[in-house]
Amino acid sequence: MPDRPDDTVIEPGLMARGLGFSRGGRPVFSGIDFALGPGELLQVTGANGSGKTSLLRVLSGLLPPAEGELRWRDRPVRAGESGYLQSVAYVGHTDGIDPDLSAIENLQFAMRVAGGTPTTPQVESALASFGMVPAMHVPVRTLSQGQRRRVALARLALLPRTLWLLDEPLTSLDERAGECFDAHLDAHLRAGGIAIIATHQPLAAEGRTLRLDG
Repeated sequence: MPDRPDDTVIEPGLMARGLGFSRGGRPVFSGIDFALGPGELLQVTGANGSGKTSLLRVLSGLLPPAEGELRWRDRPVRAGESGYLQSVAYVGHTDGIDPDLSAIENLQFAMRVAGGTPTTPQVESALASFGMVPAMHVPVRTLSQGQRRRVALARLALLPRTLWLLDEPLTSLDERAGECFDAHLDAHLRAGGIAIIATHQPLAAEGRTLRLDG
């Protein structure tokens, strides 16, 4: 990844230094270095199996790194550290929603788990921002894969977090839904948020790229 000019002042954000992960004694990735400040985007690319999902899971605290250091706002990130986890919004390759609940019920549950008190207008507004008003009351299992993805992404609008860690967010989205996502990402970055996104598809927002070779 390109170096920054020597006179660039980086506000504290997320920094990885020599980050590595192994599975079954086999290295998946190693030597990952980056520093991201407010308003910055890092797009993670690479072939299937190169470690994109594993990297996001390490960054989200779901997997322990085998080596290296991760720092958030100039402090080391420890396993299960609540201050860091409360700043993170993680949307994995799978949608992580209950197929037997409606879209509204899924978001209400997500907000309660995060310690919030969901209100119907808040949840409806988040779903509306992804064009899900017509289908917000039906069980998720009756929705298309693209609609399920929209429900998962609507959590980003409902539960604002400083750091977005997203795994293939554009998968199964049609052009209109993709534009909705682009608008949310742009607003997030403009507000000083940080995003790390693993994707095969080019993003509309400007950012830097980290390619994993596996």
